[in-house]
This record gives sequence, C-alpha cells and structure tokens, in this order.
Amino acid sequence: MAQETHSDALVFFGATGDLAYKQIFPSLLALVARDGLSVPIIGVAKAGWNLDQLKERARASIREHGQAHDEDSLQRLFQLLRYVDGDYRDPGTFNAVKKELGQAQRPLHYLAIPPSLFGTVVEGLSKAECLSQARVVVEKPFGRDLASARALNETLHRFLPESSIFRIDHFLGKEPVQNLLFFRFANVFLEPIWNRQHVRSVQVTLAESFGIKGRGAFYEEVGAVRDVLQNHLLQIVALLTMDAPFCSSAEALRDEKARVFKAMRSLSPDSVVRGQFRGYRQVPGVAPDSRVETFAAVRLFIDSWRWADVPFYIRAGKCLPTDATEVFVELNHPPRPIFEAPTQASPNFVRFRLGPDVRISIGARAKKPGTSMEGEDVDLVASQHSAAAMKPYERLLGDAMRGDISLFARQESVEEAWRVVDPILHDGQVHEYEPGTWGPREADVLAPQGAWRTVLADSGGVQVVRDARDEAHRSDEALPEGAQRLKPAAR
Repeated sequence: MAQETHSDALVFFGATGDLAYKQIFPSLLALVARDGLSVPIIGVAKAGWNLDQLKERARASIREHGQAHDEDSLQRLFQLLRYVDGDYRDPGTFNAVKKELGQAQRPLHYLAIPPSLFGTVVEGLSKAECLSQARVVVEKPFGRDLASARALNETLHRFLPESSIFRIDHFLGKEPVQNLLFFRFANVFLEPIWNRQHVRSVQVTLAESFGIKGRGAFYEEVGAVRDVLQNHLLQIVALLTMDAPFCSSAEALRDEKARVFKAMRSLSPDSVVRGQFRGYRQVPGVAPDSRVETFAAVRLFIDSWRWADVPFYIRAGKCLPTDATEVFVELNHPPRPIFEAPTQASPNFVRFRLGPDVRISIGARAKKPGTSMEGEDVDLVASQHSAAAMKPYERLLGDAMRGDISLFARQESVEEAWRVVDPILHDGQVHEYEPGTWGPREADVLAPQGAWRTVLADSGGVQVVRDARDEAHRSDEALPEGAQRLKPAAR
C-alpha cells in the first residue's frame, strides 16, 4: 500500500551528471508544471559549481531534452532549486545538505550516482540525521551478479528499511509497459487461454539499431545481459506471466511478480547465444580482444503450474535492423485442420508492441474472397496509439515522492533475477555478426524451427513482419543509409 505522506523535499546526488542532464531536469520541470511540485529541490555534486551554474545547466537540459513548456514553470523550478557542492566522502557535504533541507522532515534522496558510492552517501546522510523518515531512490545496476546484489542490499539495509528503498528501473515507467499490465488484468477474454494449455511459445525482442554511442568503457563493464536482459526483459516476462494480484495495492502487485521470478529456471550455458557486432572492438574504450556481448538470446522456462514447459525466447541487441520492443505470444494450432493443411495455416497470436509506438493486436485466420476455402492472416488491432506520453522519470519520481512503490523493484525480485542469469555471466563464446542483421546465425537454433519473429516497420498502420528464416542475416547487398529491406508479411 502506498504511504500516505508526501515527501517534503527532493535531494538528488549527481546533479551535474549525464543522467541529470538528459532525464532528471526535464522530469522535474514536468512535475512542477503538471503536478504542482513545490518542495525544495537540492542538487548535490562535486563540480566546483554554484547555484547559477546549475540553473544554466538545467535550462540547457530542458532546451535539448524537455518538452514544450512555459517560462513561468521554468522560473518556479528555479525558485525551488538549491545546490550543494562537495565531496561525498566529506561529512561537511551532508551537513550542508541538512542545512538546505531546513524544516523538511521527509526528504526523498535520489542517488543518480554509481552504485559503488551508494553506501558512502547513505552512511553520510545517516550521520547527518537526514534519513530518519526519508526515502532513497537508487539507480540500476543493482549489482553485477547475485553476490554483489546481496552485498549492495545488505549495505542499504544497514541504514534503511526495505520499505524506504526505491530501486528505479526506468523501463517500468514507460507507458507501453504500463499498458501491458493494464490490458492483461482489465480484460477477461485473455485469461482462459493465458496458460500452457493454449500458449505454444513466447518471444520477447528488444532491438536497437544504434551501437554503443561513445559509451565503450561503460558497455565493457555490463554487456547486453547485465544491461537489459537481467532487468528490463525479465521484468516484461514477469508482467506478462504473473497471476492477478488479489487487490490493487503495491505490495500485492510486487508479491505476484516475486512469485514469477522465483519460478524462473536458472539459465544454463546451452540456453544462451552471445553475439558481438563487427566493429565493436574499434569503439574507444573497448578492449581490442573484448568478449563482451552486444547481443544475447536466451531460452527461458518458468516452472509454475500455469507456464510449465512453455519456452520463452528472449533476445536483445545493438546494431540490429530496427528499434523495436515487442512481445509475441504464439498460440497452439487447432487440434485438427478442417480447411487447410497444417503447413498452410499460421497460428493465432497476441502481439504487444511496446516501442517505439504502442500497438496490441491479435493474429487470426480469415477466408480469402473466392470460391475456395483458403485462408489469409489478418491482424485484429485492439489498441494503437503513440507512446509520446508521460516520460518514465516523471512518473517514477512522482510515484517515489508520494511513496508509491508499485513500479520499483523489491530486494527478493532483484536477487532472483540475478539468480536466473548468474550461470551465463561468465565469459562464453561470442559470435560476431554484421551490423544491420538480427545477430549471429547461431541464435536461430534457440527459437522454434529457427523462426524469430519481429516487427521491422509500421507504415500507414500496416505492420511488416519478417520471419528470421527470410533474409535474417542479409549482408551481401548494401543498402543506402537508413534504408530497410522489407519482405511480405510472414508469421
């Protein structure tokens, strides 16, 4: 259940960093403009800056990354801003924070800093008596493996109860992900078929057409498994497969997600294929003999009554043909063909497109016009709209200020997710793939009949779908920059 008290101040550490510039300042402005946020906002960093410089940084951030706004809202944000410049290892920094908090009793401390500094900052806040009724938001990654995640949680719990720790995963704040959860439990027609009796397989894809974007040193530390699979994609699987919570409370929702994580079978080395796009090792900050994966595909099982023996095929990668996040739930074939041979009929499916736009559709077979009983594939579109809505950090920071923990990860779920991927974190074989393809050919053996399914484009409301067996690894013909080769729809 969400706490009833609203935070009466917001302190964000890492105020001069990249995350603050790209995400936090635009979200703070939106909270001021739309939610009427009116509490002190205290930025903390070690940059040798003053308040005026922080305001200029905020203005530049909002100009580049924010949405349309009025000058009055920006000036109201500036009136709320405070700044403390200091080293996180200096007790004087936290005494200055205490002074800026003034009469505030229930601050929200947002740690937009590396996890290695979490313990230092939380301990400093505790010694300065800034934690007694506080909430603390921590950014991912929540550890690098199961052991480090447990150590990080132990550090945080030395100073804070679990109910005051908000582990933020911006992916859960996205509108399309919220729509997945709502669609499942606001409608009853899915429930009778949402189980192993009717679902043949599930595929989840997170494709990015770009590379590392100058973050070579960072990516060398994480790789695709740590960056998106352990958190974003397993969270999507949990939302897709969890049972309905008994009520709408935050803890009831998190209880059901935790049950799914506990039922996930740990991955084995033979259930993963790792890839690295050609040219990755030439990116600044990347080792010339790097074995870090920029692509990962896994086959996952959930050992629950509802999902036993249903394979979940999950893949994510950089430099793939498009930008898309999608869930494809393939249903079983009819038990006996009546009008078509089994090889002609495509299976029914439910598709959740989670980005960049939002689209929910159901795949069915309908009769072609004419005298023969021949079928064709049709998409019954249940929902289609732009994902341009509330930005994730605006939603999540607003929820944290209100004490709503629904969209934040709980300790046991974080540790269970690490338990799932722990066996595949160590160096394994990495297969090279060409940029602009769907990863290494070796990944095809994981999916049923080598058939990965994904959406390449939305054009005029018509989705173009390509089976991985149809030109999935084209590299023989060059295309103009930005061009995509499309195939007729295939399921």
